[in-house]
Amino acid sequence: MPPDNLASLLAAATARLKAAGCDMPVLDARLLLQAAAAISREDLIMGPDLALTADQLQHFENFITRRERHEPVSRILGEREFYGRVFRVTPDTLDPRPDTETLIEAALAVMPQAARLLDLGTGTGAIAITLLAERPAARGVATDLSPAALAVARENAARLGVAHRLTLLEGSWFAPLSGTFDIILSNPPYIPDGEIAGLSPGVRNFDPALALSGGTDGLDPYRIIACSAAAHLAPGGRILVEIGAGQADEIAAIFTAEGFRAASRHRDLGGHERCLAFNRPEK
Repeated sequence: MPPDNLASLLAAATARLKAAGCDMPVLDARLLLQAAAAISREDLIMGPDLALTADQLQHFENFITRRERHEPVSRILGEREFYGRVFRVTPDTLDPRPDTETLIEAALAVMPQAARLLDLGTGTGAIAITLLAERPAARGVATDLSPAALAVARENAARLGVAHRLTLLEGSWFAPLSGTFDIILSNPPYIPDGEIAGLSPGVRNFDPALALSGGTDGLDPYRIIACSAAAHLAPGGRILVEIGAGQADEIAAIFTAEGFRAASRHRDLGGHERCLAFNRPEK
C-alpha cells in the first residue's frame, strides 16, 4: 500500500475489502484506518489530505491484509462495542454480537433493581457486566469452562466498574455453583456440529469452537441448562436464553418438559426469534 493521503488510502483499502467479499468494506476500512493512525472519525473528515507515518502505514497494511482474510474487525482491534460499552475480545472468547442485545433488553424489562443474576458460559462477560452496569444495585455470578475466557471477563468487569459486584467461577454450567438467583441468563453454543464447517470464515476460523458447538442438533446445552436450572432459581425467578434462528419451538419444548412455563419470546432486529424467557416451575 503506497504512502498517500488518508482519502486515497481509505479508497484503496475499501476497494480491496470489497474485492475480498467483506460485507461492509467502507466501514471496515474506516475503522481500521482510524485505529492504525490513532485518529477519530472527525479527524478523518477534517484532514483527508493528511499522510500516515511509515509505522502507521505498516499497521494499516497489516490490518487490511488480516481483514482480507475475513478476520473480523473486532478481532483485529481486540475490542467490540456492545450495548454502548467497549469489551475486550480475544481468541479465547466469543465475539459478542448485536443479536445478544435482544437478551439484554428482555432481561432489563423483568429483572429487579437489586437482582442476583447468573450468567452461564459468560465468555467476555458481556451479558453479566452489561446488566450489572445497567442495574447498579444488582449483583451477579458468571461461570465459564475456559479459564482464559474468565480472565478476559475479569478484565472487562474491572474496566467497566462492576468487578466488585461480579463473582467469576470456573466450571461447566452449574457445576461450581451454590445458592439461588432471581434471573438466570445464557447465550450457549447452539450450532449443530455438522453445520460448523459451513459457517462464514469470520465465525468458523476465529470464534472458539467451544463457544459454537451445540452437539449433534445444536440443543445439548439447552438440555443441560433446563435439567438443572430450577434448583438455582429463586421463587418467582426467570430464565432467559439466546437461541439460533428456527430453534424456538424445540427449545421451548425442552424447557416445558422440565416443568418451566413459557413467559415470552423476543425477536432480534432481523425479525428472528432470538430470546426465550421461562418462569420457574411451580412446586
